[in-house]
Parts: sequence; C-alpha cells; structure tokens
Amino acid sequence: MDFRVELDGAPVTTEDLVAAMGNYGHFTAMQVRGGRVRGLELHLDRLVTSTRRLFASELDTDRLLVNLRRVIKDEDALSVRVLVFTRALNWDDPGAPAAPEVLIRTGPPQSPEPKPLRLRSVRYERVLPEVKHVGTFGIVHHIREAKIAGYDDALFLDNLGRVSEASIWNVGFLEGGKIVWPEAPVLPGITLQLLRKGLRRQGIPQETREVYPADLPGFDAMFVTNSQTSGTPVISVDDVELRSDPDITRLLMEAYETNPRDEI
Repeated sequence: MDFRVELDGAPVTTEDLVAAMGNYGHFTAMQVRGGRVRGLELHLDRLVTSTRRLFASELDTDRLLVNLRRVIKDEDALSVRVLVFTRALNWDDPGAPAAPEVLIRTGPPQSPEPKPLRLRSVRYERVLPEVKHVGTFGIVHHIREAKIAGYDDALFLDNLGRVSEASIWNVGFLEGGKIVWPEAPVLPGITLQLLRKGLRRQGIPQETREVYPADLPGFDAMFVTNSQTSGTPVISVDDVELRSDPDITRLLMEAYETNPRDEI
C-alpha cells in the first residue's frame, strides 16, 4: 500500500512537510486493524498531555478522530503515526501557548521480527523521557553504534547505572512467575500500559524496582515491547548470555490480547 499523509484534514504540501520535519513535536504510533486499535484512549491521552506540555495548548481530539477515520477507512490493516507540531511557536516568547497542528501518516502494517535480540548497553537518558517526542538523534546514534558493534539494538542505562529502556522499546523481566518492570525514567509505552492491565486481569503479579546490569543473569527471561510487539525476547546484553523462558512470548501476548480493540 502507498503512504498517505494529511495535515489537519487537508492534503500535504511540500512546505507542510518541511515544517513537520522540525525537531520539536511529539507523536504516537499505532497498528490499526479493521478500523480499530487497542488502547485508543491511551493514545489520545498521550497526545493531549504532550500537547499541553510542549505547546501549552489544547488538542482537539474530536477533530483528530474525524480526520483519522477518513484516512484509515479504506484499509483493513495499516500502521498509523499521528504527529503533533506547530508553526505558531513565538521564539520571542517561547513559553506562550502555540496552536498545535496534526499530521497523520499511514503506511503498511508492521510486524516484529521473530528473532530474539542481542543488546548493547550504553549510558543514555532521553530528554523528557515521559514524552514520545521527535528528538531522536541520540536514539538513532546508539542504534547505529550497536549494530556496527554486532548487536541488534541498544539498551539504555540511566545516570545511576540502572536499566531504563531500550532504543524504541520498554523493557521487562520474568522472575519466578512475576513480571518485573525497571524503576527509572522511561516512556510509558501504550503496549506497556496495556500489558500491565492484561497481566492484572490474569492475576500475574508485577513489581517495579531498580534493575542493574549485574542483576540480569538472575532473571528467568528478559523482553522488550513496543507498538509492534507485545514481547520480543532478549537473549544477551553485552557479552552476557541470559536465560530465556520459551513461554514468555505467549504469556505476554495472552495478557495483551485481553485488551479489546477500540473503534476509532
């Protein structure tokens, strides 16, 4: 399928695309199937909260949904990115409210690679880690460095040396039938939030605590998750081989799928 792009419900011009390529904005990414997506309210809450944080203004979610429905109506399966930026930022008074603009881009549906991952750890903290923003230079740099070194991706450690998140993933662990989430500044991914809800429904205990690289061999399994996958196993970090539970992917998928798809 071809990519489709609209800005506030209208066809995009070259000038619009140039403006949207700036490095101040935020977005959410979702996998849409049959006009539905899991965690729709979570996506909208993310966009509203981040718009207030970055632009001190309100996002019209009713208008956004109208435009989104029109863009996706002809497709059964696709990926969608909703980007919020502005050309109204006043650089003489950057704290003043600025009206948001919304660019919607659709493309082919995305599926995760089935292979387990080998990660390279690096000290790195994203600016405003709680916001899914477009400032991705550091992320891309560390992904590239990891791949050059022979790994699949990068694992981030915060300034205290704690495991936080991976490049475009949240991180979790299995420990004796319990899921452990790392305590550190991270982006609360939509899939992460849905997994937490699903695990609670299934009565699977969860804990959030500090995790350091030296702790990794003690877990039964390590996994990463994002909008494309409810759980991809991690089999090594740096030169340390990790244990892997063959049931972890199934356990996470079952928990994730307890969340119904919401009609957009």
